Amino acid sequence: MLLIENSSLHRHSLEGWVAVVSGAGRGIGLEAARALLWLGARVVIAEVDEQLARRAEAELGAAFDPGRVLAIPVDIGDESEVKRMARQAVEHFGRVDIVINNATVTPMGAVWAVPIDQWDQSYRVNLRGPVLLAQQFVPAMRERNCGVFACVSSVGEAYMGAYESFKAAQVHLANTLDAELDGTEVCAFTIGPGLVHTPGAEAGIAELAPLYGKTVAEFYAMSQAHIISAEAAGTGFAAAVVLASQFRGQELSSRQSLISAGVSLDEEVTEARSPNPAADSAAALALCRQVSATLSEQSLGWSKRSLFERQWMLRDFKKNAGMPVEEWLKALSGLETALEAGDWDTVHKQKLPVGTLAQYYKHMGQLAQGYEKDPAKREEQARLIQGWIDEAEALAVQLN
Repeated sequence: MLLIENSSLHRHSLEGWVAVVSGAGRGIGLEAARALLWLGARVVIAEVDEQLARRAEAELGAAFDPGRVLAIPVDIGDESEVKRMARQAVEHFGRVDIVINNATVTPMGAVWAVPIDQWDQSYRVNLRGPVLLAQQFVPAMRERNCGVFACVSSVGEAYMGAYESFKAAQVHLANTLDAELDGTEVCAFTIGPGLVHTPGAEAGIAELAPLYGKTVAEFYAMSQAHIISAEAAGTGFAAAVVLASQFRGQELSSRQSLISAGVSLDEEVTEARSPNPAADSAAALALCRQVSATLSEQSLGWSKRSLFERQWMLRDFKKNAGMPVEEWLKALSGLETALEAGDWDTVHKQKLPVGTLAQYYKHMGQLAQGYEKDPAKREEQARLIQGWIDEAEALAVQLN
């Protein structure tokens, strides 16, 4: 059984839609393509390695319908090749509604040690490629007022500068696109897969681990809590496409996307919630009230700001938390009512993405560190905001 089959998403959610997934010959991209096909989409395997592309096309065609899968070998850093791929995709399927920028290269090493040609190649694949795909497909999405453009992010570490610099740029690319698409039904967002066992990731970690004085096995072991499967990461990508209106302008993880789609990666959580549901409800209720009170206080503070500041803050909140503050307060009120009654069925059906609220507070903390010049005030703000993050994350754990 596919992981996507355990979700709350409708089997034909993407019926009639066409997706281009770059780097879909194996790993996360292949699994994203598989989940998209289950959801009803037709899929273009945009892959630089022709052998991998043809193999993926055959595998997915046999599992679903050969007429719904098309392999197009392409170097996404080459403008003429991207134009050719776009033309072939539209000629074959008639349109493209979804782009997932999964293709990547992962040069590793200190900033000063990575050869400049590897920096250039990372730029071509990790930034130039997504820009070329946006130029080819987003204008038609705007004309139809329908579409999803997903960038793929990563979490920065030392010795990953030649990779992370352009992954960070993808986040800003998606944010800029979403701002430019405001008022339309075309959504842009960024999603990070997490640490995944794939051939590409393992090759990168084989270079990275020695720089930390670790073996590959030791590197994975110290990051065990953050590892998810390629299927989970790719399924998270596909689920985020279906739920794109919730995530537009945001940076989220595959795990967050899966939770929003009703999929738990923790087997013990999928069973009965607890031997003591009353204790669960009491703990979650206390946290819910704390999170709601914090947000209510913030909303009141925003209402007292100047018109310009208030509008900016409200837009920034909606962009990073996924919905307007009024909707969040209403949802938290409904959650509080359900928890007071011990009604976990309603709690689970609500699927309130509290993790995105924690992400907003993290974003808020980064902004505060940049604006506040007084070290003492900056430290106090950091402690306060960390408390909000801890509350939201603790509530998210209670609800899963």
